[in-house]
Amino acid sequence: MSFWHGFAVITVVHLLAAASPGPDFAYVTRQSLVQGRKAGLLASAGIALGLAIHIVYSAAGLAAVIAHSVHWMTVIKLVGGAYLLWLGVKGLRAHKDAGGIVEARGELPSSASRQVLGGFLCNAFNPKAPIYFLALFTVVLSPGLPVPTLLAYGAWIMLLQWLWFSLVATVFAHRVIRDRLLAVRHWIDRAFGAAMVALGFRVLVSARE
Repeated sequence: MSFWHGFAVITVVHLLAAASPGPDFAYVTRQSLVQGRKAGLLASAGIALGLAIHIVYSAAGLAAVIAHSVHWMTVIKLVGGAYLLWLGVKGLRAHKDAGGIVEARGELPSSASRQVLGGFLCNAFNPKAPIYFLALFTVVLSPGLPVPTLLAYGAWIMLLQWLWFSLVATVFAHRVIRDRLLAVRHWIDRAFGAAMVALGFRVLVSARE
């Protein structure tokens, strides 16, 4: 497969994967609504950086080992499921008092580093990532490819991820959209929390199979 053929395949496949609903989309959407465009962009950067972990082990051929190892897949699912549950509980604790919408109890505006770290962990602990990257790298990449090609593909995947979620952050942080949705922000938080809890439990249950 030529460089540009592989480049085109990666672009189409990864954009479709990034656009599909999942923890990353829910996390960026929430951060953009709750704390604004900057928070959403920082979370997007963290999610893109989280891809570096999956890209490195996939390019090294470890994705196949992880995907076909019951032990390692169980560990990844347990850690990922626990993290999703933690995110979900935070969302479920959101409330609205008489004075208007407030943060979840005990939740303070996050620093830039915490926003980036939150996005990074959300992506890094995604239990579906090893399977996805195994499939993607099997099609277009292999450890035998030239290092510059691997670096170019990896950097492009991360850039695509950041661009997509930056667009999501910008849309949901738009003043008109944000003002309307913030009126029901506590319900959005709770819906986010319920989705993360359900997904977390699903991942934990699958770890026992």
